[in-house]
Amino acid sequence: MTRDEAWDLLCEHTKSESLRKHGLAVEAAMRHFARRNGENEETWAIAGLLHDFDYERDPAGHPQNGKPILEQAGVPGPIVHAIQSHGDHTGIPRVTAMEKTLYAVDELCGFVTAVALVKPSKAVRDVEPTSVRKKMKDKAFARAVSRDMMLKGAEDMGMPFDDLVVEVVRAMDEAADRLGLEGTTTT
Repeated sequence: MTRDEAWDLLCEHTKSESLRKHGLAVEAAMRHFARRNGENEETWAIAGLLHDFDYERDPAGHPQNGKPILEQAGVPGPIVHAIQSHGDHTGIPRVTAMEKTLYAVDELCGFVTAVALVKPSKAVRDVEPTSVRKKMKDKAFARAVSRDMMLKGAEDMGMPFDDLVVEVVRAMDEAADRLGLEGTTTT
């Protein structure tokens, strides 16, 4: 499957611009970590792009009910498995580095986006681990994002949480123009 085919599949099943941008953010983070770990960048990127492709139309059945759609579309097995394992509720263990990374960056990308949007600059590059940790304490802020999953993801990767935040911010900053997080002012 090519990246363009993955984008078309995402757009076919996801109409929400914010969910599409989330897919782009996770794609950027997965690309970043694939390069960092000497892994196949396209494979990891497609896993990130498609990880929530079915969420909008079937949130209760996500991601398990989307599995046949992915398989029918020709998504390679390792990507399908990574997508299936990114939700704790599926009970599918995360074994590979790609699976662990997808789990770790998914919620964090959403949270980093929310933190960036409340910054005066609205720029992802201005998000720091201290501001993420501060916002994590505010349970009303981005309440749908699991703080436990973000922390567990870093732990499962064997990476200090603050370091994971720095790397995710760096990855998202590389794609800031596509994510609408390039900012409105310079700092």
